[in-house]
Amino acid sequence: MRVTDRQVRKLFMEYQKSGKIQMAAIKAGMNRDTAADYIGNGQLPSERVAERDWRTRQDPFATHWAEAEAMLTAAPELEGKALFEWFIERHDGQYDEGQLRTFQRHVRRWRALHGPEKEVYFQQEHRPGIRMETDFTCLKSLGVTIRRDASEPLLCHSVLTYSNWQWGTLCQSESFLSLRKGLQAALVQLGHVPAEHWTDNTTAATHKLGGDEHGCRGFNGSYVQVTEHFGMDPHTINRAEPHENGDIESANGAFKRRIEQHLLLRGNRDFDAQECFRRFIEDVFHKANRSRQKRLAEELAVMRPLCVALLPEYVEEDVSVSRWSTVQTDRRVYSVPSRLIGETLRVRRYEEHVEVYLSGVRQLVMPRLTGDQKHSINYRDIIGWLIRKPGAFAQYRFRADLFPSMIFRRAFDRLCRDCAPRTADLDYLRILRQAAQTMESDVERVLQELEERNICPRWAAVQEFWPQTQPITVPDLMPLTVELDSYDTLLQEAQP
Repeated sequence: MRVTDRQVRKLFMEYQKSGKIQMAAIKAGMNRDTAADYIGNGQLPSERVAERDWRTRQDPFATHWAEAEAMLTAAPELEGKALFEWFIERHDGQYDEGQLRTFQRHVRRWRALHGPEKEVYFQQEHRPGIRMETDFTCLKSLGVTIRRDASEPLLCHSVLTYSNWQWGTLCQSESFLSLRKGLQAALVQLGHVPAEHWTDNTTAATHKLGGDEHGCRGFNGSYVQVTEHFGMDPHTINRAEPHENGDIESANGAFKRRIEQHLLLRGNRDFDAQECFRRFIEDVFHKANRSRQKRLAEELAVMRPLCVALLPEYVEEDVSVSRWSTVQTDRRVYSVPSRLIGETLRVRRYEEHVEVYLSGVRQLVMPRLTGDQKHSINYRDIIGWLIRKPGAFAQYRFRADLFPSMIFRRAFDRLCRDCAPRTADLDYLRILRQAAQTMESDVERVLQELEERNICPRWAAVQEFWPQTQPITVPDLMPLTVELDSYDTLLQEAQP
């Protein structure tokens, strides 16, 4: 039986107590001669093992290893598996798949002895109150739904590198508005301002410098204004070097794992509204920050209190309404009512929606377009003029936006199959006008019924199947008769 370091330590301790090898050997659980050998040598078993400098079995790659070394020298980035597959093809029948792990160990040992230098990372010392890092991370992997509909929210996540205090806000895209909203929310929760704010090369904060061959990026003017407003120095990491923002990168993964555990404890991943999910996320942040209060207190002691006015959560600009009854903001096109053509409107672009004002009066609110969405045309804004100019529908640039749902799309396709092109366009525009003047859901129900009955959705058929509304009748009411005797009785009882 092999003697362990623990047994020998026990042997030394017992021998010091009694001075008798036999007694110490019995208590340590070993043979007396073995015990005498260790006491005389004074070394542990692990210290007596000599490094083996010979092979216990023949090297299966010795014959052709020089070829592998030549390939690794010429292309150090070659992976062991790819090189082994090349070896099998080159020396057919001499090697098999079961030797892959052995070959990979050979490659790894060669790289350690003769390979190129590897990049060195330098551990940084964080100082309290200096650095806050912000990054966007996707929460799609959590499988959260809003009223059974799949949700793919982003999190604008901020962390103080010294105390690991963190905060985040849900957002729709990696835009400047999302970054400003998330950063401001973190500072409000913190109540203080760190000296530096770090991000990666996100387009929300940086842009590519014109004519720079190395892809260097500079800060966006709007982002610099935000950091100057709060009194922070903006910083960014080098391109393709996420480890330079290692604290926030690590915090992203750790926080998503924390959310996953709370969802498991909750027993349900569906939320009634986005607001409910937001409150759930904030509760997880509060619980995570409870264990960081001691180091957070050190940071707060050296940070400046947040004493400046908060920035508005929107970007404001003046835009003109084109003759196509559209406005363009943030390089995206939105339709507006035709009565506003030629007017200059004030647009407030929030992170989630867009508001339109004329002379200080809000005219409409629209969901903000993100990602690949470049235009949003509301058929209610233009249907009146399309009815007057039905020929414009066929080649309308944004015609795809005039199909509110697949039921409308299928109805138009059926009209195109059964009718002449102009007739199909005119009948569909009349159906669309009906949806604008009444309820879109009522029109959908009629189109669905026509589709189930295999009836072409001509305008006359839609009118025929339109639900008949019952006339509203006002009931006859008896004239109101006021009797004041009861009030006189109350007044008399109240007198002393």
